Amino acid sequence: MNTERILSIRNKWFTYSVGVTAWIAIVSIAVGFICLPSVREGTSLGVWYMICSAAGLIRVPPVYEQAVQPVYVTTRVEIVPGMLSNASAESIGRGATLALRCTMCHGAHGLSHADAPNLAGQYAVAIYKQLWDYKVGARASAIMQPLVANLNDRDVRDLAAYYAYLPRERVGQSSANPVPRIIADGAPMRSTAPCGACHGEPSSKVDAPWLEGQPAVYLHTQLVGFASGARHNDINEQMRNIARDMTPEEIDIASRYFTSKR
Repeated sequence: MNTERILSIRNKWFTYSVGVTAWIAIVSIAVGFICLPSVREGTSLGVWYMICSAAGLIRVPPVYEQAVQPVYVTTRVEIVPGMLSNASAESIGRGATLALRCTMCHGAHGLSHADAPNLAGQYAVAIYKQLWDYKVGARASAIMQPLVANLNDRDVRDLAAYYAYLPRERVGQSSANPVPRIIADGAPMRSTAPCGACHGEPSSKVDAPWLEGQPAVYLHTQLVGFASGARHNDINEQMRNIARDMTPEEIDIASRYFTSKR
């Protein structure tokens, strides 16, 4: 075979192949080194700067978009480990006085008979956060918001200390009733963590409330509220993300399970 004839510019196939290859290379370089880097929003740099940036020789400063602000009020409480621990007797006593106006719904000893949450033995941090969320409007309630409107930070801390001091009413569930799967294991295929991962002993999530013995109606209402987005004072949307993935049956099972452990 005559190699010179194949590689000759007189060979139209050879000339065509070289031309197409060169055209593809030029277009690829233009797109990869100039066009794509230049479409970055807010970038007004030169062509040579774009080529060097695409080649990895220099780095184009990142363009940050303005953070999207939520359309609703979010929680302002910053939770840290050890928060509100070792309350003084004075704080607990003052909280007991402030709690006199809470007895109609939450009971004389923090145990409700009106499907309101039981506060006796609840974690102080959980109570503190919820009261402040009501106060700033991060959590809505036509009853709670007027009651906390005039409370200052000391009042809120004292109320939290008092209710955390009260003995928690807790009776273990019979072993004949197995722990539901959504409680014990969550739903791994839906990336749903078990409830005990947060709502357990103090070593669990700091601001997660104790759920055992809470009224089923209250728990069911809160889970439905998280799922729909009507309640949105959870940090980083943790509860909303979990509740959205729960089926109505799982919400009902979880609500009844924690109530039965009273």
